[in-house]
Amino acid sequence: MDAGELVREYLLLGLRLDRLHPGLVDSYTGDRALRRAVDDEPRPHPAALADRASLLRRELPGTDLAPDRKRFLDAHLTAVECTARKLAGVRVPFVEEVRAYFQVDIRPGDEDVYRRAHALLDEALPGGGPLRERLADHRAADEIPPRRLKGAVHALSSALRDLVRERFALPPEEVVEYEIVGDKPWSGFNYYLGGFRSKVAINADLGHRMSNLPHLVAHESYPGHHTEHCRKEVGLVGKRGHREQAIFLINTPQCLMAEGMAELGLHAVVGPGWGRWTADVLRDLGLHMDGDQAERVEAAASGLLGVRQDAALMLHDRKASQDDVVDYLRRWLLVPERRARHMVRFLADPLWRAYTTTYVEGTRLVRAWLDLRPAAETTAERYLRLLDEPVVPATLRQELREGVPWLPRDAS
Repeated sequence: MDAGELVREYLLLGLRLDRLHPGLVDSYTGDRALRRAVDDEPRPHPAALADRASLLRRELPGTDLAPDRKRFLDAHLTAVECTARKLAGVRVPFVEEVRAYFQVDIRPGDEDVYRRAHALLDEALPGGGPLRERLADHRAADEIPPRRLKGAVHALSSALRDLVRERFALPPEEVVEYEIVGDKPWSGFNYYLGGFRSKVAINADLGHRMSNLPHLVAHESYPGHHTEHCRKEVGLVGKRGHREQAIFLINTPQCLMAEGMAELGLHAVVGPGWGRWTADVLRDLGLHMDGDQAERVEAAASGLLGVRQDAALMLHDRKASQDDVVDYLRRWLLVPERRARHMVRFLADPLWRAYTTTYVEGTRLVRAWLDLRPAAETTAERYLRLLDEPVVPATLRQELREGVPWLPRDAS
């Protein structure tokens, strides 16, 4: 099988899986005729798709694809095969499922780390009363009135877009449209439409805080998902001919990379001082926040990163009840029951049940790799390489083990 045929078969696999479980294809910007052909086919059988993924993995080493493309396709065919096996009714242990999807091994976090995070939060929120109540009061004061949410989103998006354009080239015609929605298991979602256009949905049901909203907008748009899609469409697909990048599949290694990058988007383009920067942007809207305190609180809360992954392990690996998982989330994240139950809704969703790992392990991996940069390289410069290259988690872990301060670029 030649390289072009193998890539085409990979695209077909993804599109066919989406027939069986709509939503697995997050975005597809490739040949529309290919998608129409799949839509006109008889409904595929998942076991046959698993067998096809396995065959393509065996054929892959014999193609003349560049090493970076082989690594990418091998990792993604592994993930696709696991998805197809599960759709065929094969019982896959949760930790094994996560490994196949995202190239990571997960384990429960250290509760002593969570206790230290609580101690730091206690210092960041002085005053009397239990920490849970002080944190709730802080978050209530930080909340954006629903009628002001859309304006705040647009103001932050415009300010972040200006920063991203200063550091990274973006197509002049790129655009993000925002809509406010409800009744979703997530807080925000980027729908990349191709042609450098995204629609970003913001879930108003959760309530949004001034200190959280810049992270969300950076995550979904600038320099997160929208920026990554645009740059890969221009570079990897348009200039280098990596047609496999025209499809973005849920529950694959590219999700862990994309979410890790997006979670650190504000860190990459604003960095320390993001609290005051946010306060300056929102002040023009009549919204007032203590940027320095917001930064202290968020830094302390970062020690609780692994709690949601622990909850996923409880639910799917240890078979804990949803009520027990809610209690665990409330204990360590110090959130109200309504918020904890919304988190469990996401964890229990058949499509998204493993996805929390992309945020937890993706953030850990990408942050460690960004921190490895040479002294002469800025965080933004290093971040740009992740936006532009077909990197998989195993590549970054290998470089971290070896202490390699750069990302080698294979010939296309």
